[in-house]
Amino acid sequence: MNLIIVSGLSGSGKSIALQALEDFGFYCIDNLPAGLLPHFVQQLQESNPDESQFAAVGIDVRNRLFLDALPATLKELKALGITHKIIFLEANDSILIKRYKETRRRHPMTDQNTSLLEGIELERKLLEPLSENADLRIETAHTTPKQLRSKIRDFIGSDNETPITLLFESFGFKRGTPLDADFVFDVRCLPNPYWQPELREYSGLDKPIISFMGEHEETAEMATEIQNFLEKWLPNFIEEPRSYLTIAIGCTGGQHRSVYLAKKIGDYFTGKGYRTQVRHRELT
Repeated sequence: MNLIIVSGLSGSGKSIALQALEDFGFYCIDNLPAGLLPHFVQQLQESNPDESQFAAVGIDVRNRLFLDALPATLKELKALGITHKIIFLEANDSILIKRYKETRRRHPMTDQNTSLLEGIELERKLLEPLSENADLRIETAHTTPKQLRSKIRDFIGSDNETPITLLFESFGFKRGTPLDADFVFDVRCLPNPYWQPELREYSGLDKPIISFMGEHEETAEMATEIQNFLEKWLPNFIEEPRSYLTIAIGCTGGQHRSVYLAKKIGDYFTGKGYRTQVRHRELT
């Protein structure tokens, strides 16, 4: 079991941190009462006992009725053989006040007798045990969401994993460009097997078309250049908070050239360790 506790000051970016962990494959739950942690962990382990479990739990002052019991809860986890790590997010008072004024949300420690600044000071005091025992402390005053995701990815050791899914979709221009495409590549300039009557009935997934496309040097050049372009820019998209990137590859009818290249390029990125999906719009 890989358990991460995400805590920190209200307005410091805990929601973004939990969203990042969820994108990295963690089962995430926010504001779970601390006393339920052992039960939560046991339930996860029992659901898939043969698989590694990755879970993250958000605990902060919204949990203040249970914070006093947290040290005992963590000892109970240790007795069960469950190790955990704590990520604590913080920012200076002026930044937190500015963020709350921008969102107009109520700080969980404020009431008719407690000002925002007093609430932040009280929150710091209540969360001191978590802050002092944190495995990773992140100052978010001048940290963008993109940088925060990167720090969390490095901390959990997921630098070789790509949370983004690449969807390669072949299509025919005569039926319109896919509306959800992030990139569109036009491969109508490549040799067209449609003009070979004996090849028309096949698709780009069939051996006769694969052989035909493989005989032309420009086909390989096109595939290589698309792959190089995507490899250059994919790291920038991975740093962004998005889950899918759709690459549409189109030919005239969406039966031969685009199908062949979508499958070929999809296989290439699968071999590189990316999560990929290949869809052939006109074939389905």
